[in-house]
Amino acid sequence: MSRGLVNLCLVLHNHQPIGNFDNVFAQAYEDSYLPFLEVFEPYTSLKISLHTSGCLMQWLDEHHPEYLDRLADLASQGRVEIVGGAFYEPILTMIPSRDRVGQITSFTRWLERRLATKVHGMWMPERIWESSLTSDVAAAGIQYTVLDDFHFRCAGLTDDQLHGYYVTEDQGALLRVFPGSEKLRYLIPFRDPLETIAYCHELGQRYPGCLVTFGDDGEKFGTWPETKKHVYENGWLRAFFDALAQNSDWLKTVTMAEAVEQLPPAGKIYLPDASYREMTEWALPVERQIVQQNLIHDLEHDSRWDELKNFIRGGYWRNFKVKYPESNEMYARMMVVSRMLEEATAAGCPGDILRQARQWLYQGQCNCSYWHGAFGGVYLPHLRNAVYQNLIAAENALLVWSHGESPWVEATVSDYNFDGDMEVQLANDQLAIWIAPDHGGEIYELDVRKNGHNLLATMQRRREAYHQKILQANSEQANQGAASIHDRVVLKRDDLDSFLQTDVRTRKSLVDHFWGADETHERVRNGTAVELGDFSQGQYQATVRRNPDRIQVMLTRNGLVAGHPVQVTKGVTLNAGSDTLEIAYLLSGLPANSRWRFGVEFNFAGMPDGQDDRYYCNGAGNRFGQLGAALDLDGEAELQLHDEWLGLHVALRCQESQGFWTFPIQAVSKSESGFELVHQSVVVQPHWLIEADSAGQWSTFIHLELGCRKETNPFSGRWETLAAF
Repeated sequence: MSRGLVNLCLVLHNHQPIGNFDNVFAQAYEDSYLPFLEVFEPYTSLKISLHTSGCLMQWLDEHHPEYLDRLADLASQGRVEIVGGAFYEPILTMIPSRDRVGQITSFTRWLERRLATKVHGMWMPERIWESSLTSDVAAAGIQYTVLDDFHFRCAGLTDDQLHGYYVTEDQGALLRVFPGSEKLRYLIPFRDPLETIAYCHELGQRYPGCLVTFGDDGEKFGTWPETKKHVYENGWLRAFFDALAQNSDWLKTVTMAEAVEQLPPAGKIYLPDASYREMTEWALPVERQIVQQNLIHDLEHDSRWDELKNFIRGGYWRNFKVKYPESNEMYARMMVVSRMLEEATAAGCPGDILRQARQWLYQGQCNCSYWHGAFGGVYLPHLRNAVYQNLIAAENALLVWSHGESPWVEATVSDYNFDGDMEVQLANDQLAIWIAPDHGGEIYELDVRKNGHNLLATMQRRREAYHQKILQANSEQANQGAASIHDRVVLKRDDLDSFLQTDVRTRKSLVDHFWGADETHERVRNGTAVELGDFSQGQYQATVRRNPDRIQVMLTRNGLVAGHPVQVTKGVTLNAGSDTLEIAYLLSGLPANSRWRFGVEFNFAGMPDGQDDRYYCNGAGNRFGQLGAALDLDGEAELQLHDEWLGLHVALRCQESQGFWTFPIQAVSKSESGFELVHQSVVVQPHWLIEADSAGQWSTFIHLELGCRKETNPFSGRWETLAAF
């Protein structure tokens, strides 16, 4: 270890989330991971610390084991330090303590076995930090991690205190933490390599013998837009390594392991709850996010800005579960499965079932679909679907053990989504239905067990702070070269501004609407229809009726329609072994002269548009178009949705329905490649022009059949990977 001018830790983090497409893994390997290694290998004097998430490691082991063999060889030479972490890259503050330790220790075992190296440090997913993590991370055998210098600034440290590493503590357990430089994150690889050298030289002159740490995504080197050409074809990375090698007399690359072994800590620190600066901005409510952005814009040229910015903080990561209720739904579902696994362990469930269920649970904790920013994927249906598929698979495995193979049905009541109100789970061996009586009596999750699909993994269209950029963007802004991903404005289609529609509530099912008799499909679709009733988001009273093989959840609300008192009663019935929900409605207290249209909204997610094998048809098999079609069907009593690729079909059979309205839900969101339109779900709304009988009542029924022709075996999977669990 040099005690010369500057010691530089280069910490790279490579990751692809669970559920990402195989071709995305392959492209990232070709564009980033492999070329980086090929450029790095000849520079024998340089060293890096490398974290590759477990999701990606397993893919590489299956598709490119030779790449891992090369990493193992570099690790044996001391040139690459293999950095561990939580196996499937969860936000550690989001998961129970037992799962934190389990994810970290299982990945350490996997890495040490596959790469024949010791693991002492870890990557902190998204650098989300709370002090209580210290004891769990230490209990998992980890000695150090890297966060951002933003965390340290929030604790009150100044620039001249950020050139080393610190010790932190919780419940007597110690952990060493490195402050990753935000300055270097924006220099590397977007600016000339000599700017990084000059910055390090300046630090060396001011703080001789200092340690400076760069910690950021490896995808910056080839996968981010325009970076493949910039980093490799234009030679940025080779020039950077040349500059490091040429200045090695005073600028030494070191691993985190070497820094901890040979340099003393700069001191002790307790860090506040934080993440990297941009994440704290994204976690804010949209209105406050805009206020913060405007304040920064107004103040960043003030002569006092360098001091002021240290006292400006954004939001708190956990509030993504408030900002996006869909994130909370996944989180709450994950917590249910984690508790089931803990209870099954205590009850003596066989080890092979526990190991497989635990792997699926851990995969369902992968962080990317639980939040949103330039990288987070809550708007990406395939990532949300992957979370549910893994969680449902884990639950299936445990239920087969606890219930056996015979048909069954049960209902349970609890505050499942942690909102202070009670929800009802109605479940059997085919389906799982989650009902929120206090939120319109809606169904907010609908799982088909055979293929692990949640038909209500939906996404509400809502305002985002970056929508203003779409309104302001022009074609000249769409080509900015290799700019930082946070600064790019790239529109994937020119008409995105016409899709900036927002929803007043989450897009769920069994949502009750009262419309005027002349209300139209177009107005319902574009959100300008006038809601006459207060039922769609109102509070229902719930009761459960049980028979041995049949359970009904009865939901009742006394509300108003156009100022008139009306009672809505709806019953949801499920039989053991059945894949069909029986839904009955009774409307009471209807005025004799009322002319209202009653609609029941259903949403179905994960059955995308754009393909001819995903289509609508009626009971006779006559097709009405792809699942993205906006349909105004009169006189149809049955509507079916088919997804041949998933092997899934949905059939809505109604009593004397006067028709169906359908339309797609498409959200405008931001990803690392630009602004895009993403299909989220389809709305199917059967509707009736209701006429009260002499008692002021009207009734109907709907049968919702959820058939699946492709089964995901709850015990399928890569059993050879399970030893780590």
